[in-house]
Amino acid sequence: MEADIFEYHKEEDTVDTESFQGEKRKIIQPASLKDPKLEKLKQALVDWINSTLNREHIVVQKLEEDLFDGLVLHHLLSRLAGVHLPVEEIALTSSTQIHKLGVILEDLDKRLGLQDSSQIKWNVKLIHNKDLLATIHLLVAMVRCFQPELDLPSNVKVEVVAVEVSRSGIKSDVQTEVLTEDSDTGPGSLSNTEREDPIEQLLKLEAHKAILHFVNQNMLSMGLQVADMDKQFADGVILLLLIGQLEGFFIPLYDFNLTPVNHSEMLHNVNLALDILNDTGLEMSSVDPQDIVSQDVTATLKILYALFKKHKGK
Repeated sequence: MEADIFEYHKEEDTVDTESFQGEKRKIIQPASLKDPKLEKLKQALVDWINSTLNREHIVVQKLEEDLFDGLVLHHLLSRLAGVHLPVEEIALTSSTQIHKLGVILEDLDKRLGLQDSSQIKWNVKLIHNKDLLATIHLLVAMVRCFQPELDLPSNVKVEVVAVEVSRSGIKSDVQTEVLTEDSDTGPGSLSNTEREDPIEQLLKLEAHKAILHFVNQNMLSMGLQVADMDKQFADGVILLLLIGQLEGFFIPLYDFNLTPVNHSEMLHNVNLALDILNDTGLEMSSVDPQDIVSQDVTATLKILYALFKKHKGK
């Protein structure tokens, strides 16, 4: 819709202004739709959603096309905030989709701290009508709130046509819409090091040695010692024992494989560990269990770093 509405139309092609009556809309200019920065931001958001919802086997390909019915937003809210709203899992009719979006966005707006309606750049109608601009604004706000460490492309701006339709006619104005701020300038901006993924900082600075010391301190009472974080955590056993030790509860031995002998048993252990962490308030949706089993040190450090931050002062 954005690409076509302000191009020349054949005489029989008309823009349906009825749906615009009495409201203002912003439509991305066709040239901006092809901006590489916008494409990079869209792909980053798609990758974030797919990574977050990996365990739900939900795959998003186009933001505006795949989020309009509320299914993806409902699962994102559940995964990121642990919220389970009383809405239908799959809404098939337009009316049920609109109702579902209303419930979801009402809860989301509160969690995003947007009580002032002037700050909100999306609404049920825009999302349901597959408005790309509103959808991106919503997703960027969700990332900033729930996963601020995620490195989204900075300084992404698009040219938009602001349209206001009334009975007296159509008013339009070309404006610049900011999707993400320029993180390199302005007061309070972060340096490259501060913006860098904290796990990458740990690896570069070898600060992961402090985490290793923290792990071994807590494993001492069980007569265990960790020397190789990626390999020794790959089967999930030490990870489960560490979580139980730190959180102060016993995980029944029949719930996991104490001596896993194959990939599926290891994966079961790691999945159980991530589920327990989610239940205790440590959201690990960005960690793929398969990466832990495959001895990915970065993925392993993400879990240990979260435990370290939570328990280091206790």
